[in-house]
Amino acid sequence: MRGSAPDPQSVPAGRRARTAAGAVAAAALLLPLLGAAPSAGAAPSDTGRLQRAFAAAAAEYHVPQSVLLGVSYLQSRWDGHGGAPSVTGGYGPMHLTDARTALKEAPHHGEGAEDPRGDGARPALRVTARVPEAAALPARLKTLTRAARLTGMPAERLRTDEAANIAGGAALLAAAQRELGEPLSPDPADWYGAVARFSGADDTATAATYADDVYDVIRSGERRTTDAGQRLVLSARPGLVPDTAQLSRTGLRTVSAAGTECPPTVSCEWIPAPYQEFGDNDYGNHDLGDRPASQRIRYIVVHDTEGRWDGVLNMVQDPTYVSWNYTLRSTDGHIAQHVKAQDVAWHAGNWYVNATSVGLEHEGFLAEPDAWYTEAMYRSSARLVKYLAVKYAIPLDRQHILGHDTVPGPTTSTVSGMHTDPGPYWDWRHYFELLGRPLQPTAGKDGGLVTIRPDYTANRPQYTGCTTGGTPCADHGSSEVRLYSEPDTSAPLVKDIGTHPDGGVSTTGVNDVGSRASTGQQFAVAERRGDWTAIWYLGQKAWFQNPAGQPTAVDAAGFVVTPRPGLDSVPVYGRAYPEQAAYPADVPVQSVSPLSYRLPAGQRYVAGDKVPGEYYYAVTFTTDSHRVVVGEDLYYEIQYGHRVAYVRAADVVLEKSAR
Repeated sequence: MRGSAPDPQSVPAGRRARTAAGAVAAAALLLPLLGAAPSAGAAPSDTGRLQRAFAAAAAEYHVPQSVLLGVSYLQSRWDGHGGAPSVTGGYGPMHLTDARTALKEAPHHGEGAEDPRGDGARPALRVTARVPEAAALPARLKTLTRAARLTGMPAERLRTDEAANIAGGAALLAAAQRELGEPLSPDPADWYGAVARFSGADDTATAATYADDVYDVIRSGERRTTDAGQRLVLSARPGLVPDTAQLSRTGLRTVSAAGTECPPTVSCEWIPAPYQEFGDNDYGNHDLGDRPASQRIRYIVVHDTEGRWDGVLNMVQDPTYVSWNYTLRSTDGHIAQHVKAQDVAWHAGNWYVNATSVGLEHEGFLAEPDAWYTEAMYRSSARLVKYLAVKYAIPLDRQHILGHDTVPGPTTSTVSGMHTDPGPYWDWRHYFELLGRPLQPTAGKDGGLVTIRPDYTANRPQYTGCTTGGTPCADHGSSEVRLYSEPDTSAPLVKDIGTHPDGGVSTTGVNDVGSRASTGQQFAVAERRGDWTAIWYLGQKAWFQNPAGQPTAVDAAGFVVTPRPGLDSVPVYGRAYPEQAAYPADVPVQSVSPLSYRLPAGQRYVAGDKVPGEYYYAVTFTTDSHRVVVGEDLYYEIQYGHRVAYVRAADVVLEKSAR
């Protein structure tokens, strides 16, 4: 079955408009259908400029406007990003790709001071710094060049001029429709194959998933103000049924999802990480396990790759390198699984977290604020996380859906070297909306807690360190708020003696997490003063701007921990390991070593799970000596600073915050 009504947002098929003036005139006829037409004789509102550009491009290239808007929304949510390229060199609202001019390869997160395995029972795993191998650019990374040929416009204009970029996207869709032998129909149901081809995917499963997402957007409709203040509307078409049979005529290859652990709503393939011996009793690049039978999977850890898809996949297939469970591609949201959920990947830098988590790498660059993540990848990632959360009973909150930057250092000496991806430019608020768990107030002002929730686009703290020389990073939206020692932006930032053991002085560096709180994290309120809110953070009061007119947090209620009566402070740990008596004779005892932090009396920190002390002993290639050691000691996970941490349950009192 397929839809048959013409697209109400599209120009009827007919004589092709050959001039810009003709296209604009045709677009003007469409505006009343959107409720966006100016009154007679009035100058059109500048906030409607982009809506008119979509209408003009749809008219010029005979593409249903709803299809053009739906494709653009899945690429960029209609944002232009000031002409800056995405992580895969995609420009403008249509994400026209020119990766050769945009990508800067960098070492993957296995390099640096962090030991990705984070297991004190083994020598630190130090991966040789490397840049992902260059590969021939696939067609999906060169669409801007083709759009320039089709439109006759210079490539530079397609990068920087949003209207031209939209026209380029329309030209590509029209070309794909012709190549499939399909008419330039006004009915959006007739464009499924062209949308699938536009994705750039080289297999039918990925192309179909992409096209299905676009048609979901068209059916539900969207309304949004872009990063440039442009207001756009895509009217809902709830009954639209596309002609999915067109997919068989796209000529794309078939990729099997056999062996993967993915939901049917994403495109997924199995590209295994190797489990093999090499050298002198060494092996890589993960450990076999029996999760969740012997250990509960408690966490999902979000990373970014710092490299391009092909090079990153080459690295995860190297037994001497590190591993993670899944990689997600930027252009179309395609997923590759590398390590089974029952096994333990080496990705988080903390063995306790590795042994109880699944790691997701997203194609991206932490210190490239304008190298934006596509909507296709966000949506694919959210579907995978929801699937894993249901399968392994993982709550959808920031104490279980961690960023690599919120994983604690396992010992004092490791804290300063822990990785900081995906960083302040990952849009956690939008991500949780896609997860079906939007970050909403759960209490009034007497709730005692706050959930950090700035407006991503409007929240623009200044960062440094994206380039050499200490120059400011590009001005950009951020999911994190800055924390001060007093309610004054000229006051010093709060100190972090773990990240900065030489004095604790925090900086505005993009990789310095010592004075930042991230969207979705919850903290106990210490004080309120005008437009400022103070929270308990790293053993001190930390102030952030939270004006009523543009709040950066919402009120919440929940459980907190505080030291037991009579204790001045209690130790804070980076891992929840068992007590000495729990270890069998054939497993070396792992020390329960506190970090340099303390939780002082009178302060409260939001509590997550109550977990047993647990250690997975796996230091040999053969699994006969592997053991899961579980102790009697219990711990609470807490939101202590930017990173989570653990305190012994015997040291603290659990309280419910006021409502």
